[in-house]
Amino acid sequence: MRVPPARSSRTGAATHRRWTPPYPLHLGLTIGPLRRGPGDPAFRVDAGSVWRAARTPAGAGTLRLAQRAGGEIEAEAWGPGADWLLDGLPALLGAGDDPAQFTARHRLLHETGRRHPGMRLTRTGLVLESLIPSVLEQKVTSDEAYRAWRLLLRRHGEPAPGPGPAERMRVLPDARSWALIPSWEWHRAGVDGKRSATIVRAVRVARRMQEAAAMDLPEALARLQAIPGIGPWTAAETLQRSNGAADAVTVGDLHLPGTVGYALAGERGADDTRMLELLAPYAGQRHRACRLVLLSGRIPPRRAPRMAVNDIRRI
Repeated sequence: MRVPPARSSRTGAATHRRWTPPYPLHLGLTIGPLRRGPGDPAFRVDAGSVWRAARTPAGAGTLRLAQRAGGEIEAEAWGPGADWLLDGLPALLGAGDDPAQFTARHRLLHETGRRHPGMRLTRTGLVLESLIPSVLEQKVTSDEAYRAWRLLLRRHGEPAPGPGPAERMRVLPDARSWALIPSWEWHRAGVDGKRSATIVRAVRVARRMQEAAAMDLPEALARLQAIPGIGPWTAAETLQRSNGAADAVTVGDLHLPGTVGYALAGERGADDTRMLELLAPYAGQRHRACRLVLLSGRIPPRRAPRMAVNDIRRI
C-alpha cells in the first residue's frame, strides 16, 4: 500500500505533522492496546486527543494525536524523541498492517470486522516499552499489574516533555534505571522477585531485545524467549504491539482460550490446544482473529471465581 506523504513543520518546541490514512481508521481501537490500564502515566486521553509518552532510540518524547473531520490525523510531538515518533506515525496507526490478508471463516468475525473497519494493528517499533508491562502482567490480576506499572513509572520514570497533560505524564525509565531499581522498590510496587529478575535480565541486553522489532515473527519470538522468564505468552503480548504481529497469538492466557472457544464454536472450557485448532484457518492472522473475537463481545458467562489478588507487599 502506498502511504501518502505527510506535511510537517516546526513551531516553538513542538514538531507538527498532519497525515491522512488511505484507509478507515479508528484511533482508539488501533492504539488502545498501548494503554496499560486506567491511570497509565504514559498514556492519556484529554479533550478528544490521545497523548502518549515513549522512550525512543533518540530519547524521551511525547506524542499528541487528534483525528479531524475527513480522517486527517493531526500530530504534535515534544522532546528529543519527537522526530522519531512522528516518523513512525503511519506505522503506529497501522500503515504496515494489511487486513486484506484476513478472510473471515466465521460469521461472527465477518460481522465484527464489518462493524469495525477502522481497527488496525499498531506497530510502535519499541520492544522494552511493551515487554516490561507484559512481564508485570504475568500470573497476576490486571489491577495488580496496572498498579505496579503506575508506581514504577511515577517513581522511576522521567517527566514527559511537553505542555498540558504531558506535565502529568511519565516516560519509561531507560534500561540502566530499570536495572538499578532496588529490591524493596519492586516489593513496594507489588512485584515478586521472579518478575523483577526477568525484567532486569531483559534490560541488561536491551539492544538485543530491541533488534527483535526488525525481525520476522518466528525469529522475534525466539529472541525474546531466550531470556529466562519470558515465555510464549509474554513474547506474543510484546510483539503484538512492538511489531504489529498479526499472527502473534497469545497462548497460556487464563481467559482467551475459553473466550475463543465460546465465540467460534459455542464451547465452554476450551484450552490452548482447542483454541489453536479453531484459529488454524486464520494462520498468519490469528492475533487479528482474537482481536475481533474480543471486539464481538461474545464471551462466556462467568462461572469460576475471579482470580484472587495476592498482595506480596504484606509478606
